[in-house]
Amino acid sequence: MNIKYWLKISLLNLCIVAALGVLMRYKIGFEFPYLDQKYLQHSHSHFAFSGWLSHTLMVLTVYFLQTKITNFNGNKYKSIIIANLVCSYGMLVSFIIEGYGLVSIILSTASIFVSYAFAYRYIKDLKSLDDDWIAKKWLKAAVFFNVISSLGTFYLAYMMASKNIVLDLYHSSIYFYLHFQYNGWFFFACMGLAFGFLNLRKSEHSFYETSFKLFAAACVPAYFLSTLWLDLPLWLYAITVIAAIVQVFTWFKLLSILLKTRRNSFENYAPLLRYILWFVSLALSIKLLLQLGSTIPAISQLAFGFRPIVIAYLHLVLLAIISLFVLFYIYANHLIIINQNIKHGIFLFSIGVLLNEIVLAIQGLAAFCYIPIPYVNYILFGIAIILLIGIGYTTYFSIKKVKNKPLL
Repeated sequence: MNIKYWLKISLLNLCIVAALGVLMRYKIGFEFPYLDQKYLQHSHSHFAFSGWLSHTLMVLTVYFLQTKITNFNGNKYKSIIIANLVCSYGMLVSFIIEGYGLVSIILSTASIFVSYAFAYRYIKDLKSLDDDWIAKKWLKAAVFFNVISSLGTFYLAYMMASKNIVLDLYHSSIYFYLHFQYNGWFFFACMGLAFGFLNLRKSEHSFYETSFKLFAAACVPAYFLSTLWLDLPLWLYAITVIAAIVQVFTWFKLLSILLKTRRNSFENYAPLLRYILWFVSLALSIKLLLQLGSTIPAISQLAFGFRPIVIAYLHLVLLAIISLFVLFYIYANHLIIINQNIKHGIFLFSIGVLLNEIVLAIQGLAAFCYIPIPYVNYILFGIAIILLIGIGYTTYFSIKKVKNKPLL
């Protein structure tokens, strides 16, 4: 399968996601009555999940199999990847036009069944991979959690069809889908790719397999971190706290082992790629610590009570952790050859991600204290433009043909 071709589409899709982000920020700060903000938001989020992240992770996980299994034919995934893109572009347009209407619901449902087809075929192909590759378990769990996440959307559909909408169950179903997407499918796929990238085997260190078991065991109860606003029974709250502690312990233990054993592996990479990897590691550390902190009731009220905090958290996961790691993986593996212009674009994009997190966090904390931040919507609009320029610049020079392929 032509991995480079599909990854160029990935980058174009990320540009579209960023462009929709700019448009939404523009509507908040300025007058633009022609498009519905809620419809734009649905289009932005669905396309980010399906057209950018799911598409890219499908391509990269197939690439992983191509590199590890002799005579593996990745072309059999082409129809699944095309079907996912058709659904993604359809949702991009239909959600802008009608929001949750007939066409967008049909397409979003179809995309779920496409993910089922991918999961079935991928788990089948994983059986051909040597069991000593620890990445195998992470990737198997990733596609499993992708399937599990759809239960949230189907329960939402049931409530809407029966016209028996219970608000707490409605929000719980949304968080169920989100949790098993970004803490399941996205996170486990990235961890699997990272383990594969480092060529780590179970036989090399006992904690490599233990880290998977602990994260996998904690993933399901960690869902309730998203529902702490409900009146959870004490035993369930205790399990949720334990899950958050386990994730923090596992990550920092794993990070310390990798720093001791694999630090020299990154010496040959461009300083920018090393910087992105540190950025992602720091962001993941902050994310897991914030999750643990959210188990404190007062902090939980802050986290769920103010929209900028929720948006900051979602962008921390989807941009600072998942998206930047994916970009690192693409260029570190030379799937697209990096050059000086691409480096500038990625660096600018990462600065936009950092500024976005800082401003959203300040806005959320200020709202908690009822302190208005002057011009905050204009600042966020400016940051959205930085993100778009950064990824646009990266995409342009990733697609543009060059005569001589520059070294890292």
